[in-house]
Amino acid sequence: MKLIYQDNFLKKHIEYLKSDDVVKSIENIYKLLNKKIKTNKRIFFAGNGGSASIANHAVIDFIKNYKIKGKNMAKSFFSLSSNNEVITAIANDLGYENIFSYQLSKYSKNNDLLILISSSGNSPNIIKAAKFANKNNLELFSLVGFDGGKLKKISKNYVHINIRDYGVVEDLHQIILHAVINQSYQN
Repeated sequence: MKLIYQDNFLKKHIEYLKSDDVVKSIENIYKLLNKKIKTNKRIFFAGNGGSASIANHAVIDFIKNYKIKGKNMAKSFFSLSSNNEVITAIANDLGYENIFSYQLSKYSKNNDLLILISSSGNSPNIIKAAKFANKNNLELFSLVGFDGGKLKKISKNYVHINIRDYGVVEDLHQIILHAVINQSYQN
């Protein structure tokens, strides 16, 4: 049985994965991660909904599978989307828009890296975290979809999947992060 949507859905994935922009982005994220890890900086991930799941999954994969000789990855990677107790306490007391920026204010240090994942690029808590990063000397890398939203405009470094389909955008963000890990096997 052939699904009507199947051909177009898979075609979108393949087209984007072959694009020069995506390939360059994978190389840029890889170089940036290595620089941060070698200088003992922390790498924070954050996202909402499906992007929160991608952030949490990425942290697990990077801790287990990213390869830099002599480095303990568990000391490098953190998800700001993973602790429900912290998130709900901050949301209740300070507002949902502060759940990531508040954690960054407590955990991050100068020159750490923040990787934000957002299909729309417009979530207030994501934008607030990006502004915190820019204001407090954290390096910012964003993975966005749709038109890129506000996040693309305030991010110096980003991957933009210019498709208005959550499924495709989220899949490609996940594949890009897996490709970065795979790149570490090659070096």
